[in-house]
Amino acid sequence: MLLDIRHLTQYHYAAPVRESVIELWVQPQENGRQRLVGFDLEIDPQVQLFSYTDAFGNAVYHFDVPQPHENLAIQARSTVETEPAEPLPDRLDLGEWDPLNSEVLRGDCFDFLHPHGFVASTPALEAFVQNQQLHQARAFDPLSAVRAICQGVHRGLEYQHGPTKADSPIDLVLAAGRGVAQDHAHIMIAICRSWGIPARYVSGYLLTDPGQGDRSDPDVVHSWVQVFLPSLRWIGFDPTNNTPAGERHVAAAIGRDYSDTPPARGIYQGDADSALSVTVAVRQGRYAMAEPEFMRNARPAFSGPTRRQGLGGPSRQMQQQQQQ
Repeated sequence: MLLDIRHLTQYHYAAPVRESVIELWVQPQENGRQRLVGFDLEIDPQVQLFSYTDAFGNAVYHFDVPQPHENLAIQARSTVETEPAEPLPDRLDLGEWDPLNSEVLRGDCFDFLHPHGFVASTPALEAFVQNQQLHQARAFDPLSAVRAICQGVHRGLEYQHGPTKADSPIDLVLAAGRGVAQDHAHIMIAICRSWGIPARYVSGYLLTDPGQGDRSDPDVVHSWVQVFLPSLRWIGFDPTNNTPAGERHVAAAIGRDYSDTPPARGIYQGDADSALSVTVAVRQGRYAMAEPEFMRNARPAFSGPTRRQGLGGPSRQMQQQQQQ
């Protein structure tokens, strides 16, 4: 499947700011089931762009806008060719739990087995597991257990914008009973890790199809989960839509949780308030999108950044929440 992706991020400032420094995790990955056909970044004002590969193998772009500005627009354009995921077996042997408990595997997957940031076991999470009767799945083989967790998170949490923010802990999501894809992924990862199953966070894009039961918003960055099972390696599950990750999913970055993979993160120097708007469009095949329409459709996603010291003076922190 050939997918065209447009991802527009716009920062608006109430008054000119002196400088902005931004990092981006928006380039789709190259892996066994997806090939990056084309990628480019357009940034206004014009900047000198730099890149590096982070500890998880993600492509990270960064730049500095060193002159006063009131607006900053970042548009990422990608064309990706994807292949369907290999069909999964109905179940695995119960002996699959044995290699998951080996010291070698636990060392190799250390980052994806331990609590980090938004992903941690809490009393509220343990109550959720009990309420959804997921504890019974611990007697299943690992693949069946992961499927049960994915289904339980999908069943137990509504998909809704508003109740959570980029830095919301999972207890807030569990108390509200609803959240966005980021929240669903964090909760599934926390359960998997507490059961000894390595799990990592995936940030990327989804060609949504309501006809297949998708409930996620089509104009936002999406997120899902990859788990490691020794006989299958890393396989993806989307708890928001209760489906395995397939050819409609395009991975851009992986990490321990959202904090490792924010689509955009940075700081600016100045006292002005800022607002962030984000628009994402994923289409099958090549298509042409009119720039004015694309920018008109951008909707507010964030406001009221927190103050942070840096760049030699008063600065504000900017972070894009991928679903809000």
